[in-house]
Amino acid sequence: MRRSPFMASPDLSLSTVSPVAAIAIAAAVGFAFLLHWLAYAIGIRIVRKMGWAPVILPAIYHPTRWLVVLLALSAGMRGLRLGGRVEDIWSIGSAMAFVLLMGWAVLALLGAMRTLVERNSDMSVEDNLRARRQHTRVRILYRIAQFVVGFIVIALMLMTIPGVRAVGVTLMASAGIVGLAVGAAAQPALKNLIAGVQMAFSEPIRLDDVVIVEGEWGRIEDITLTYVVVRIWDDRRMVVPVSYFLEKPFQNWTTKTSDLLGTIFLYVDPTADVARIRAKFVDVASANRRWDRRVAIVQVTDHRADAMELRGLLSARNAGEAFDLRCEVREAMLDFLRTEMPEALARSRQRVEGAVAFTRPADAQASVPASTHSG
Repeated sequence: MRRSPFMASPDLSLSTVSPVAAIAIAAAVGFAFLLHWLAYAIGIRIVRKMGWAPVILPAIYHPTRWLVVLLALSAGMRGLRLGGRVEDIWSIGSAMAFVLLMGWAVLALLGAMRTLVERNSDMSVEDNLRARRQHTRVRILYRIAQFVVGFIVIALMLMTIPGVRAVGVTLMASAGIVGLAVGAAAQPALKNLIAGVQMAFSEPIRLDDVVIVEGEWGRIEDITLTYVVVRIWDDRRMVVPVSYFLEKPFQNWTTKTSDLLGTIFLYVDPTADVARIRAKFVDVASANRRWDRRVAIVQVTDHRADAMELRGLLSARNAGEAFDLRCEVREAMLDFLRTEMPEALARSRQRVEGAVAFTRPADAQASVPASTHSG
């Protein structure tokens, strides 16, 4: 009898599947769902009784559920007689699914660990240097781990395909030349990637650091493997390559501590009473809530013929407080000089050494009409 072209090939068909085998597979999958749900419920209950925040278990709930289902389905399929083609497809597909689910579970676990570290490091406190260091390091290392896990998962999934694995072996001979070409083409990206790894441990900058980059004052908002986002004071964002912070000089105002000294300059008359100005400066700083009671001093730092330069130093808890403190104290001091010590304001002076008599030239006198001399 002639075979219809729409009939399945023997290689693609399953052998006789008994209802008992189908029921067994369905029961195994259902039992896997139930077992996973029960284990998750027990685990959540234990974690809450111990007073811990349930972070890891909810993160890995979905990947582990499908992983358990895949294992149960694989165990049930062993009792079936599959055609050669179907068995090959199932073998490759299940292996790829297993690798993908394992990678998903690992990434979810790493994300949960990152969340735990960030929750235990409060950046809202005044002295948040340790918290910013931990946030920066865990963020960079997490992104490195994402890249590595993703690369391994893709490589393992491709290795489950026999044809791709065979092609990979034949391409090993030209791997060196291809690697050199790719390395030359991606040199900037690789440079920033390596710089990002180095930054995670050398820590020239951290999240929320106050920096001056390219003449702009701002805070480190985000650090990736290849670039850094600086939030400038007027809410603009400057995107800077990671390698910039390892190759070029920049100012970091919060490297060791958040405490900072602010500076204001006053230009007064050379005859001004510096002691009175200094006393007022300390009084103004003491009345300001932003001052942290560490440093408040006025010094004469320069003297010119027409003005004297006074530098005032003020301390504050962080860069933002220091900036506002400088502005408020400068405004109060200028108001004091204007209202109570106007003689201390800088002014220009000119000294006339002698008087020169003005006499009209004789020829000019001769040219004056006679009528101007009469009467």
